[in-house]
Amino acid sequence: MKNYFVGFITLIIFFLIGYHFWTARNIKYIKIAGGNIKVELALTPEDQAQGLSNRSELLENEGILFVFEHPGKYPFWMKDMNFALDIIWLSDDLHVVYIKKNALPESYLPAGKAGPETFTPSQNAKYVLEVLAGFSEKNNLKVGDKMEFLSP
Repeated sequence: MKNYFVGFITLIIFFLIGYHFWTARNIKYIKIAGGNIKVELALTPEDQAQGLSNRSELLENEGILFVFEHPGKYPFWMKDMNFALDIIWLSDDLHVVYIKKNALPESYLPAGKAGPETFTPSQNAKYVLEVLAGFSEKNNLKVGDKMEFLSP
């Protein structure tokens, strides 16, 4: 009986350590416009398709950072969103190239339109940051500002 208990505890410890390392690699901290943000990384096509859809909330100092393999003009929409966002496109050298302020959930199925409204930058971007609506105004974020990765 004692051996089963020790084995069970060992299994729990390995699970917790593995979970910590799995989640830690998908969480980073960034600095942009003087604000520090804890971001979840969306690295895979599956994570990128899911994004923040169906989440009930996002804290003021949190966001999601989409990391694409190659720079491009990646369109975004507000499918299954429950709150407004600022969507920020960044170049491969981490400079802001476009900001869509206050993207509203209802823009996904706007009245009188056949399909969803999409938001697309005019320049290529390798990263897209989604944060709560109002972040850009509150922090005076503008095109040309630089994002930097911080140590955890």
